[in-house]
Amino acid sequence: MPAQMPLTMLQEGKGCRISEVRAGAELRRRLIEMGFTPSSSVRFIGRERGNLLVNVHRASYAFGKGMDMKIMAEPDSFEGAEIG
Repeated sequence: MPAQMPLTMLQEGKGCRISEVRAGAELRRRLIEMGFTPSSSVRFIGRERGNLLVNVHRASYAFGKGMDMKIMAEPDSFEGAEIG
């Protein structure tokens, strides 16, 4: 099983699966509404002005470092998978 890590530690262009959201009740609820649920596929697009850019369920989001440290993920174990 791949190691769990904060979303911010992924390499650009790589996909992952959400394993856990470590946030307070309100932020956790909001992230789940946005699609950041356990087992959801996410692709790390890159960084822009200090924000982490990701795709989840065909939507794009930008997170500051504080928020992306609360989303734990496991890197995809296969290359070339279509995520999003």
